[in-house]
Amino acid sequence: MLVDMNHDEALRTHLQRLLDWQDAHVGFDAAIEGIPPALRGVKPAGLPHSLWQCLEHMRICQWDILDFCRNPDYQEMKPEEYWPKTIEPPTAEAWEQSVGDFRRDRRMLKQLAADPALDLFATIPHGNGQTYLRELLLVSDHNAYHVGALIAARRLLGIWASS
Repeated sequence: MLVDMNHDEALRTHLQRLLDWQDAHVGFDAAIEGIPPALRGVKPAGLPHSLWQCLEHMRICQWDILDFCRNPDYQEMKPEEYWPKTIEPPTAEAWEQSVGDFRRDRRMLKQLAADPALDLFATIPHGNGQTYLRELLLVSDHNAYHVGALIAARRLLGIWASS
């Protein structure tokens, strides 16, 4: 525990770090850095998704959780809407747009976690008992899982330097 912080501040600081988590594993930014455009839509042998599909899935899920936390008119998505329909980015700009949107939404989640006016233990009014804390932990866990999938795919494609 941090000595000079109260429990609420310590929790908020930890949640913000968790969204960028790099203490225990590779973070999102390192996982996507330097992926050649020609390999973004390749599905590695033995894996179910391309790098593009994984990136888009992460972006969509993170945005959905952010929307759920903030939007009283939130509409739950259908399971098939969480994955892109294409194996490859539809345009050259789509990859950069997805990366930028992911980073923007991650910043917004970090702002949500830092907001002292938000009771992290409160249930989300339009939810079914979910708390803000649960959703922040959920998105961090989901992102960590798929960062691992990105690294596994990059290894199989021969574009990840093992350390």
